[in-house]
Amino acid sequence: MTLRIGAELLDRIRRQAERAYPAECCGAIAGRPAPLKEAVRLFPLRNRRTDDPRRYLIDADQLRRVDAAVRAAGWEIIGFYHSHPDHPPEPSAYDVEHAWPWYSYLIAAVERGRADRLASWVLADDRSAMRPEALEVPSEV
Repeated sequence: MTLRIGAELLDRIRRQAERAYPAECCGAIAGRPAPLKEAVRLFPLRNRRTDDPRRYLIDADQLRRVDAAVRAAGWEIIGFYHSHPDHPPEPSAYDVEHAWPWYSYLIAAVERGRADRLASWVLADDRSAMRPEALEVPSEV
């Protein structure tokens, strides 16, 4: 699969990840699911995890409100993003365990407070592992 996402949205994820450092940031990605996943808006979410700042937890009520806003705009939630403070943008065992198939999982690596690399992943249908997902960043015209 491929996730098409603009450079401006990627920069917003990087800035949110840097502000949250050394904790993880998180959010939802809204857009169009077909013919390929195309991100049109981000919904930053509050990390409700308080016991471990290197994990994130999305509050169910907050996610329901975002889902309602996304659907009212005629879009769908096509994925989620979060940061990995001082770790590469690769899914952890925790990420795999809590992911859902089909959705894009965009991870931003934040090294010493500076976000740099980003990678997107999709959980295999059999839930065995996350597979890399191509990122398509359209050029600005």
